[in-house]
Amino acid sequence: MIDTVFEMLSYPFMVRAFVVGILVSLCSALLGVSLVLKRYSMIGDGLSHVGFGALAVAAALNAAPLTVAIPVVVTAAVLLLRVSANSKIKGDAAIALISTSALAVGIMVISMTTGMNTDVYNYMFGSILAMSSQDVKMSVLLSLAVLILYVFFYHKIFAVTFDETFAQATGVRAGLYNTLIAVLTAVTIVLGMRMMGTLLISSLIIFPALTSMRVCTTFCSVTVSSAVVSVVCFCIGITVSYFFAAPAGASVVIANLLMLGGYAIAGAVKNRSAFKQNG
Repeated sequence: MIDTVFEMLSYPFMVRAFVVGILVSLCSALLGVSLVLKRYSMIGDGLSHVGFGALAVAAALNAAPLTVAIPVVVTAAVLLLRVSANSKIKGDAAIALISTSALAVGIMVISMTTGMNTDVYNYMFGSILAMSSQDVKMSVLLSLAVLILYVFFYHKIFAVTFDETFAQATGVRAGLYNTLIAVLTAVTIVLGMRMMGTLLISSLIIFPALTSMRVCTTFCSVTVSSAVVSVVCFCIGITVSYFFAAPAGASVVIANLLMLGGYAIAGAVKNRSAFKQNG
């Protein structure tokens, strides 16, 4: 078993997958706690569709995918925040409006240019082989930037997550920090799309937070638990993917699903024990 693991890590593309995947998983889990608590978790799904449209345009123009997709998705995230806050189109409706429009643009561009080739398939479903050395370097730098900004503004993010009105009353610029969360989420989504795919990337945001909330009760404990769960599930999923030649993105999602089930059982047992003690 140990020999097989060393064999797996002897391949450069697997090392790249682990490095980028762990960093993206951390970013997704940390941001996911705030997004789930603010009932804005589906923003990941919407932005991934925008990312697909941007990547399709980049492929048609033969341009670097990340350099095209990141500014487009960040702009979409900020626009989505503004539309939800300042118009009659709220929350899920705004996400659906922007995501389906971007997906339609991407499909139209693909059908009129490159057609359904391997690159498009990788964008939809993810591939650990799709990342170039340049993509890895950019992904590592941007992921570290996201983590540093999150840690630095942790208390402000906590404030706007739990009680935005009170945070504003105490002088916190809630709009600024909501925009920061949206921008960091957009960057994380684009970085994770190459590996997880458009259809599955939002799972990295939703699952760890929901899993941790089955057992943990404070913001800090949920955040730490989500980070650990996300990294562990990613490592398990990628390892299973290598051993059984299974799709990497789907393997990671199934690992998260099983972890959610385990935490749900543990949470039920914990609540039952607490009920008996109080009773």
